[in-house]
Amino acid sequence: MTTSGPEAQAYRGYCLESVAASYDVVLITPDEPTWEREFISDFEIADPDDAEALAQAGQALTDRHQLAGVATWTEWYLTQTARLARRLGLPTNSPEVMEAARNKATARTLFARHGVPSASSMTARTLLEAALAAETIGYPIVLKPAARAASIGVIRVDSAEELPAGFEFASAGARDGIESTHVLVEEFLDGPEVSVECVTYRGHTTAVAITRKTLGDPPFFEEVAHCVDAADPLLAQVAPVAAAAVKALGITDGVQHVEMRLVNGHPRLIEVNGRVGGDMIGHLVRLATGVDLPLAAADVACGQAPDLTPTHSRAAAIRLVYPTYSGTLTERRLDGNFPWLERVSFQREVGDRLVLPQDGGDMYTARIGYLITTGASAAEAQTRSTEAYRHLAVQVTPA
Repeated sequence: MTTSGPEAQAYRGYCLESVAASYDVVLITPDEPTWEREFISDFEIADPDDAEALAQAGQALTDRHQLAGVATWTEWYLTQTARLARRLGLPTNSPEVMEAARNKATARTLFARHGVPSASSMTARTLLEAALAAETIGYPIVLKPAARAASIGVIRVDSAEELPAGFEFASAGARDGIESTHVLVEEFLDGPEVSVECVTYRGHTTAVAITRKTLGDPPFFEEVAHCVDAADPLLAQVAPVAAAAVKALGITDGVQHVEMRLVNGHPRLIEVNGRVGGDMIGHLVRLATGVDLPLAAADVACGQAPDLTPTHSRAAAIRLVYPTYSGTLTERRLDGNFPWLERVSFQREVGDRLVLPQDGGDMYTARIGYLITTGASAAEAQTRSTEAYRHLAVQVTPA
């Protein structure tokens, strides 16, 4: 089950291609398939947020095929996928478990209950409740929607004077939440951000790789670069905490993208995402280690043990391309050809309007594209990423 369109192709096309190489894939999608057709054998069109329509689509595919499992790499469809799998009698985490993973307030409660180091957090429905929570936790704080992803509506607030604007920004992002429309007021975790890419099969979690993240300018938390190094020594330190977080939520099967910050050198949980990481992170993991996370997700969804054996040890980096300011894209191209440039992808065309978060947009309205580089180490992959970025010509006419 997946979204459709150019964004899905640019960031999740590799997932579908990988799974289709080992499985016959049938798809439930909200729109008529286009680029997906070469990777699927059948499809049904249904709105995943319409429970009855989704169930009917699943049953229609079951009537035509012998289904072994249901999977998604789309954050917004995790709970719906679990409900559909349960209805069809296929392997799945319970919908209640996936709801807990999606609802950050519930997740924080479970982390605390099971002793997983996390951020202090309180729920706020009004600006007054947010102000009281901020005074209790202490500035600086982070405001975020309780049930969104991709840094939508997430903002740092350093003082009471900044709180009204920050609360409105987070509230706007929270309004489309499915599991919750509340805003969380959280302790700001000061330290480098990483994610642990995990696979859980029958209750046992394996940390496959660690992703080092680069964030954009505050007060927003937009991720602008990632790097995966198969030899990263930090993996051994953070793997037990990631596994404890997955267990605390009750997740027994699937692929998880576990985000955390290192505060004074110690991992503190941000959230557990019950799917392959976005921004091509699963592809970086395969380039760096040889482990195929989308295939592992499909294997687990079908009740099969995944192969998590690394086949090589390298590094891969992605640089996400954003404009300096909002406006109209007038030029975008890469000058030069580099053997270590694994791919470059543009999701915005000349003439498109780009809107940054500070102007009311998000990653979907601002991001121009990305480039991926490889190397023998993280330092080499990132140096090459910087070099390729220097050869990128991007022009934006200000709004």
